Amino acid sequence: MDLFTTPTKPACAAKPLPAARMRPRTLDEYVGQEDILDPGKLLRRAIEVARLFSSIIFWGPPGTGKTTLAMVIANTTKSHFETLSAVLAG
Repeated sequence: MDLFTTPTKPACAAKPLPAARMRPRTLDEYVGQEDILDPGKLLRRAIEVARLFSSIIFWGPPGTGKTTLAMVIANTTKSHFETLSAVLAG
């Protein structure tokens, strides 16, 4: 293969990184934020019945699970989810 040959399978089509494969996919798998996500709490009940009537903003330092929690909520409520990084969005 030379510099101008297109590979048959692009490198970006590879499997996701192990960290992405290990992300929780359900509320029961998610660890942390017990004060708002324990059984019976308002946000958890709203998520379980798919009744989120307003926007939710997660704020905090990197690596605290904001995107993961948003993905769990989207999966649980069968909602469309797109990530947007402030760094990449400008």
